[in-house]
Amino acid sequence: MSENFKFLKKINNSLFDIISEAEKLYRDEYFEQCMTQTRRFGEHVCKDILKKHNQQTGSFDEMLSTLQDNSNGNIQEKEFIDDLYFLKKNGNESVHSGKIKKDGMIALECLKRAFEVAINYCVYANGASSDILKLNYDVELLVTGNKSKPSLKEKYENAKKELYVDNKKESSNKPKKEKVKLNNEKKIKTPKITIPLFWKFVFCLFVVSILIMGFLSIAVLIQK
Repeated sequence: MSENFKFLKKINNSLFDIISEAEKLYRDEYFEQCMTQTRRFGEHVCKDILKKHNQQTGSFDEMLSTLQDNSNGNIQEKEFIDDLYFLKKNGNESVHSGKIKKDGMIALECLKRAFEVAINYCVYANGASSDILKLNYDVELLVTGNKSKPSLKEKYENAKKELYVDNKKESSNKPKKEKVKLNNEKKIKTPKITIPLFWKFVFCLFVVSILIMGFLSIAVLIQK
């Protein structure tokens, strides 16, 4: 099964089978047959779209002309029609060529163009999810059957997400600074009152003199 075109299987299984065969031919190095098969794919995409809109179908050229006449001129439709013309041109050349050309690069380009045609067909003609527009054709998946490693863009986006998560964790784990309460008012310390030694001595003499005078007064009274 073609993993690159698996989104198409849900929309139109017949078209999926046609393009899957084209990928198989490419893997087996039947490059001209691959190009012919991608042309067939493009022709059937045109036919399906015109039938949905009750338009007449004919040759591939006639159907492309009808699509072009009914185009609104937006960039998606222009790219869609350009890709179909590319498939038709190279498919015709592979059929009518007098000698075999094993041109894998052109065949690969046909598959990539068919991939873009399939995406536009699914999204704009059948209302599929716009998430399909983010898909890219995976050449490694085509050749080996294994999904390729992330592209440089994907690596950058993943690294940016990881950095954001790490910074968020670091900020959440960082200890919060204690709020320091500032008090502009100075604490007024009550000064200790100290009595100089001299006055202590004077006070003692004063007490002693009073005591002596008291004793003398008592002695005088006794003698009387």
